[in-house]
Amino acid sequence: MKNSLIIAATAAALATTGVSAPALATGKMTCEAGPQSGWKTQAELKASLVKQGWTVKKSKVDGGCYEVYGTTPEGDRVEAYFHPVSLEKLLVSQRGKILFQKK
Repeated sequence: MKNSLIIAATAAALATTGVSAPALATGKMTCEAGPQSGWKTQAELKASLVKQGWTVKKSKVDGGCYEVYGTTPEGDRVEAYFHPVSLEKLLVSQRGKILFQKK
């Protein structure tokens, strides 16, 4: 009981001081991209990919990177990660198989 009170008090203190928990990530890729104010938008990424022949089904932020679910110009349904500042392709995988990884 005492431990529960300590945990609750600690959580409340952290919430009131503005300290937040880190964003949840899948662990496949992380980006040190700085503040989001310096990022390009997901719409810019989507437009760039569509211009290259991709079909984008969904995009989101994961691990500080942009994670995209879609189809490559070659027709492969993939999960891909892009750096949010440069929009550089970092990782492309298909059902656990890595198709591309930046070195």
